[in-house]
Amino acid sequence: MAATEGLALSIRGVSKVFPTPEGGEVRALDDVSLEVADGSFMVLLGPSGCGKTTLLRCIAGLEAPDSGQIDLKGTRIDDVPVWKRRVNTVFQSYALFPHMTVAQNIAFGLQMDKLPKDEVARKVDQSLALVRLSDLGGRRPHQLSGGQQQRVALARALAKEPEVLLLDEPLSALDLKLRRGMQLELKRLQQETHITFILVTHDQDEAMSMGDEVAVFNEGRIVQVGAPRDVYLRPRTSFVADFIGEANLLALIPGAAGAEVAGWGAIPADAWASDSPAADASRSVAAVRPEDVVISADPQGRFPIVDATFIGGDLHAVVQVGEATISARQPAASAAGLTTGGRCELTFRPGSVRIVDA
Repeated sequence: MAATEGLALSIRGVSKVFPTPEGGEVRALDDVSLEVADGSFMVLLGPSGCGKTTLLRCIAGLEAPDSGQIDLKGTRIDDVPVWKRRVNTVFQSYALFPHMTVAQNIAFGLQMDKLPKDEVARKVDQSLALVRLSDLGGRRPHQLSGGQQQRVALARALAKEPEVLLLDEPLSALDLKLRRGMQLELKRLQQETHITFILVTHDQDEAMSMGDEVAVFNEGRIVQVGAPRDVYLRPRTSFVADFIGEANLLALIPGAAGAEVAGWGAIPADAWASDSPAADASRSVAAVRPEDVVISADPQGRFPIVDATFIGGDLHAVVQVGEATISARQPAASAAGLTTGGRCELTFRPGSVRIVDA
């Protein structure tokens, strides 16, 4: 099959089933297809058990798909032994050799490839410089911080110049401040090396801040792929709307004119996103982000404020609407009079409400 120009990976119809101890089966991947642009940073995002790590392991050769095909730069690899694939994996555990120095850890894979000693030394030096650890090559892993060990694992993987670098939740063991620093470091490394990165994570903020594209997984399937901004602003399903960030999922009254919300009334025409008019609703759920809910204090207002909490410069409010609640978030400067136990009126910013599949 001819290479598809501009693609690092082409995944078509991949499925994987695992047996359970009880004699049943779990469908970890269900007819998954995905294209990854060459030189891009792709993030596989989803809750635990959704299939994202299984797909990464199928790409790496650590699992064999039951059906489907995986192409790397136009060449089929799902039937190629793991050691012959031009991919490398960085695991959550780092998997550094404790008895070796940093430089020896990085050199190990190159030596297994029987490269000349001078080339191994050059690539070790380049890799250490790339991750900014040039002065720590003589240390052993236990003499490094968690962040430094992570950089060594990255240097070891990058030293072999893979076509694709696979990252299996590599930052989850780090504390919040260090994790944010490493997120920036990973983006820098990807941009400098132009190697295709595929990162698995369940952290929505991590996915949104790092990926050129995000593939959202749920129950073994990819439910949406797109740039982080598009996935956030234009979720296609209630799962995507609720999993990425925070969303109010509004149950619409079936058959009501104007797409009415129980206890609130008809959503104004200008509140609907231009590409998601109420008239096109095939399901009965609309989604709106808390920052797009506008509330104003009104002692005679229809809606009681269940909770009002200031977090940083924002007010986070929960408003009772019929039998449901709606979350709102707005700058503290415009939140005068909004207090727990008070009453309010609410509306939605123009173009902010979107029909989604349930």
